[in-house]
Amino acid sequence: MRSSKKSASRPAPKKAAQKPAPHKKSAAKKAAPKKAPVQLRKGTEQMARLLEIMARLRRPGDGCPWDLEQTIDSVKPNLIEEAYEALDAMESGNRDHLAEELGDVLLQIVLQSQIASEEGSFTFADVAQGISDKLIRRHPHIFGDVKVADSKEVLRNWDAIKKTEKKARISALDGVPKHVPPLHRAYQLQKRAARVNFDWSDIKDVFVKLDEEIGELKEAVAAGDRRHVLEELGDVLFSAVNIARFVKVDPAYALELTNAKFIRRFSAVEEEIVASGRKMKDCTLAQLDEIWDRIRAADKK
Repeated sequence: MRSSKKSASRPAPKKAAQKPAPHKKSAAKKAAPKKAPVQLRKGTEQMARLLEIMARLRRPGDGCPWDLEQTIDSVKPNLIEEAYEALDAMESGNRDHLAEELGDVLLQIVLQSQIASEEGSFTFADVAQGISDKLIRRHPHIFGDVKVADSKEVLRNWDAIKKTEKKARISALDGVPKHVPPLHRAYQLQKRAARVNFDWSDIKDVFVKLDEEIGELKEAVAAGDRRHVLEELGDVLFSAVNIARFVKVDPAYALELTNAKFIRRFSAVEEEIVASGRKMKDCTLAQLDEIWDRIRAADKK
């Protein structure tokens, strides 16, 4: 009764007091989903647009005749070609060109996904979901509670998770694609072997091995045994790839730089010969070497 009297003596509460407290408003704001960044929204919109365009190009009856003729097998070479063109754009440093070439690579993925969708095998959504799920699964240190010390530990975890996903793989070398260029395949095979400690302990030992393989190649060439030459030349190249791996250089990229250098210098020799009114085939090797050595010396300044 005391409490009721006390409350009864108080004035009636104002209607304004019935409004939600300010902290409740802020809590509601926090609960609201955040808007996606502008670039992400635009990317999503353009991805949907690209999928619609491809579906239209492949529409039976009034689609593009060329696009309608394509199959997974027929576009196989295009994917490789577009990937190489993207690599060229990466090395050129021209970001506008790179954006264009990456678009061509994406086109190949969208085209194959559309063809597969028509076959009833999979869709682009399956492709995107598959890689998204894989990224989350293989990054437990980001999307889970796993702790890692460095990138090496990330790779070890990645390989361990990968083994649980693909139980058919037995060897540490399983999974290296057969259709990649041989130089890159050698690099990947060595990296896989190194992850299970099958590796040289010091780069000095790799140089010793390279010298040994060169000596065996010389012997094979002197003997005139073509099969032996083929084998030993492969061993020399494999050892050279090992050195590239030790110094953390992609051997294919290093070779391409040398290819570009050779083209540049050879073209300069050609230009000088033509400017002098001569033809390459009419010059002696000594004359060509003299120009080559001069251009090479200028490059090294």
